[in-house]
Amino acid sequence: MYAGGRPNRWARFLNRISAMVFSLGVVGHGAVSLETVNPKSRTLLTLPLVVARYEGSEYAVSMLGQGSRWVRNVRAANGNAVIHAGRRRPVLLEEVRADARAPILKAYLAQAPGARPHIPVDLSEPVAAFESIAADFPVFKIRDV
Repeated sequence: MYAGGRPNRWARFLNRISAMVFSLGVVGHGAVSLETVNPKSRTLLTLPLVVARYEGSEYAVSMLGQGSRWVRNVRAANGNAVIHAGRRRPVLLEEVRADARAPILKAYLAQAPGARPHIPVDLSEPVAAFESIAADFPVFKIRDV
């Protein structure tokens, strides 16, 4: 459903439904809707996301890598976004350095089973195995504004 790192029509449909359900805050397990704004068209992008929890902090991880639209939008907006899970929560997403992402990526895979096909390291591998792919998968620390 994500050939070439882009969602096909079916995935886009499922993402819309999931984003609506996740925004209600009834799913739990870190399921949220992430809202970003396209800097050129000013259109709102809302998508479902599983927030990773690691060492007491929350992280947004791009399972599709550097080319994800939400990643580009967040970078263009200097990290400003909104998380919606029962209530709207303005947040600042601060990008984590690539050399600090490996343990967060491993924790993310444990918490987001749907991401496992997209990240080329198995959950059972040690944290060191994630270091070789960490630069390819953006991770953002979530801070309340």
